[in-house]
Amino acid sequence: MNTYEENKPSPYGNVVLITGASSGIGKSTALLLKDYGFHVYGASRYIEFTPTVSGYEGGFFKSIRMDVRDKDSVKSAVESILNYETSIDILINCAGIGTCGAVEHYNDDDIDNILSTNLYGYMHTLKEVLPHMRSNRNGLIVNIGSVAGIFAIPYQSFYSVTKFSIEALTESLRIEVAPFNIKATLIAPGDVKTGFTEARQYVLDAKNNSEYNKRMHESVRKMETDESNGMPADKVAKAIFKVIRNANPPVRVVVGAKYKVFVFLKKIMPSRLTEYIIKHMY
Repeated sequence: MNTYEENKPSPYGNVVLITGASSGIGKSTALLLKDYGFHVYGASRYIEFTPTVSGYEGGFFKSIRMDVRDKDSVKSAVESILNYETSIDILINCAGIGTCGAVEHYNDDDIDNILSTNLYGYMHTLKEVLPHMRSNRNGLIVNIGSVAGIFAIPYQSFYSVTKFSIEALTESLRIEVAPFNIKATLIAPGDVKTGFTEARQYVLDAKNNSEYNKRMHESVRKMETDESNGMPADKVAKAIFKVIRNANPPVRVVVGAKYKVFVFLKKIMPSRLTEYIIKHMY
């Protein structure tokens, strides 16, 4: 087994907070980092806090209850970690939900539901962790985005809205925190085989008959097939680990070979051609 002391795999430190760590990319990342000697605190609204054992040596993965939608819950969780650690060196924002439906199907509650986790949740953790990082003049923020934040996906419009927002948030954040020796980067995976696919829900109005239904269901079925045949979460975890080892991480890391090609082509293709390709994919 690897240990942090033996390998010193990160220039930032070894205390990591990961949101959305009960499954998928978050859990895979937590398990990988634990094996490399990191003190990993994996947050989820479904689990309770298990405190660090005094004198524990090497890496560990401890569960901590946090609902990223609730500012008080985030504040309490961060304070709990700092009762056992002198710092939070790395924050990995991974919590997220997926909903689907045509734009016309969404009501205000549907929009608030996805924004509260996928965007506001990131902000709540940032606002609690950044002051400590600034005080220490050290830290790394890893925001988990998606290729849906580069290519807007039909019938996943508001999921795409949140991931486009994380793109903008990360780009501006990098500049703002640079004077404090804090780095920020974005991981944009393509299709990943996780429980996220089964957890995705249609918004209420999308369940009713409408003129969108035929194409919407065909599009979502195609999407779910791609995800079911997608890369394992471990591949994304390894990309995150590579960033953690980098003292000067890139703005964005796209995970998945074919999606790297798509992102490159988008830079040089006319917008109408990009739209044509997405329309025929979904």
